[in-house]
Amino acid sequence: MHKPILSSEASAGSPMKQQTVITARNLLKKYGDVAAVDGISFTVTAGESFGLLGPNGAGKSTTMKMIGGVTRRTSGRLTILGLDPDTHGPEVRAHLGVVPQQDNLDEELRVRDNLLVYGRYFGLPMSYLRPKADELLDFAQLADKARSKVDALSGGMKRRLTIARSLINEPRILLLDEPTTGLDPQARHVLWDRLFRLKEQGVTLILTTHYMDEAEQLCDRLIVVDKGRIMAEGSPAQLIREHSTREVVELRFGSDRNAVIARRLEGIGERLEVLPDRVLLYTDDGESALEQAASRGLRPLTSLVRRSSLEDVFLRLTGRSLVD
Repeated sequence: MHKPILSSEASAGSPMKQQTVITARNLLKKYGDVAAVDGISFTVTAGESFGLLGPNGAGKSTTMKMIGGVTRRTSGRLTILGLDPDTHGPEVRAHLGVVPQQDNLDEELRVRDNLLVYGRYFGLPMSYLRPKADELLDFAQLADKARSKVDALSGGMKRRLTIARSLINEPRILLLDEPTTGLDPQARHVLWDRLFRLKEQGVTLILTTHYMDEAEQLCDRLIVVDKGRIMAEGSPAQLIREHSTREVVELRFGSDRNAVIARRLEGIGERLEVLPDRVLLYTDDGESALEQAASRGLRPLTSLVRRSSLEDVFLRLTGRSLVD
């Protein structure tokens, strides 16, 4: 629909997957004396699923707003499809789809009409919008709800409608800010499936999340962000490999006993972390670590051996968990 804009970072002859569609260099956003985004740098290539992982308040949403041209940066360089969103906001936004953290659907309109009205904001003709709305409702598995009022939809349905609406202008880049917050597990997996399908169609996905499983499922590459700064960057598997062990043993001895008993676990595995509700042993062989703990006469109330996750990476890098 739109004439493609090639990034200034990529030549017209380079393959699509090599095109750089977003470039951020020393990106800074301050509110008074507080740096919400503190000098971060990253690039995103076309067709990539790129994530910003971190706790609430880490600067993820502020970064997304700068990419979307909603918030002006304090300093640094930012280009989207070769354009500066601060000076070419309308041109950039024409190629973006935005799924905000909170659904902002028109509750008074019917489901299909939400898509039609939103499409008119882009100046798209009804001859295009009518079939496109039907196509997107099929994609979002909402065709049978086309004439329903929005307020009759479940939370998962509203989220899928918000994503369908964001695709009305056939965006090259889709920004998703905490896309599954508040959804039940089944609704989350349905939404993930829709996002996988978009990626297969070549849409570049940029998403923020504080769910480690979501980042592992959806992201080809991500940055771990805390207090406005990048702590690490890479694929989920690469980050786990570099910053954690193959397995983790979770031991619970009771909240008032974990810290005391942790001293008796010293030397088992590569390292241990004491959290308020459990002790974590990092090791490449969880069963062996459990046996060693048992040989020291330690009997946890519960024990679990699991593979390392991005939660463990974040804990290693920041000294606290994502849910702190």
